[in-house]
Amino acid sequence: MKKYWEDRYNNQLTGWDIGHVSSPIEAYIDQLLDKSLHILIPGAGFAYEAEYFYNKGFNNVHVVDIAQSPLARLKDRCPDFPDSNMHCEDFFLHQGQYDLIIEQTFFCAIDPSTREKYLYHIEELLSENGKFVGLLFDMPLTEEGPPFGGERTYYQELFSKYFKNVSFERCYNSIKPRVGNELWFSAHKKY
Repeated sequence: MKKYWEDRYNNQLTGWDIGHVSSPIEAYIDQLLDKSLHILIPGAGFAYEAEYFYNKGFNNVHVVDIAQSPLARLKDRCPDFPDSNMHCEDFFLHQGQYDLIIEQTFFCAIDPSTREKYLYHIEELLSENGKFVGLLFDMPLTEEGPPFGGERTYYQELFSKYFKNVSFERCYNSIKPRVGNELWFSAHKKY
């Protein structure tokens, strides 16, 4: 799996990469006041969201990616980003406790057969009263991907197994190529 993703980054096969923080996540970050939050971005890729958080004064933002290449790009763009907050590892092996976990393209990049394992691990990583938010593609679930997609009803049923106060809304501020194809979700740690 690591080689697959390294090859994609090294060969610039990164069609999901928009080159900056996505507008829905930027708007969400802009309204956060507590800079002490412990934040995780799994499958962070080039981690524009982490860079944006860090530049806004959030010093406890962590990124996890199985590939080293995108993390090196984050460090090039943001040299002061703490090395200790960059985790080049399999997300499913990552340990820690986070107040906020941000989803941006990772869920739709993993094989649908691992989605329940992913959500279970997210729930484990959330601190008491932790929150899981982000973006999901709203398109038919496919066998070929990434992205694999999914639709609101499917997501609602799946996420409700692991979280409480789960909500999905059509994004009103998606970037132009994704208008009408993104859902913003919010969920809280259940137990």
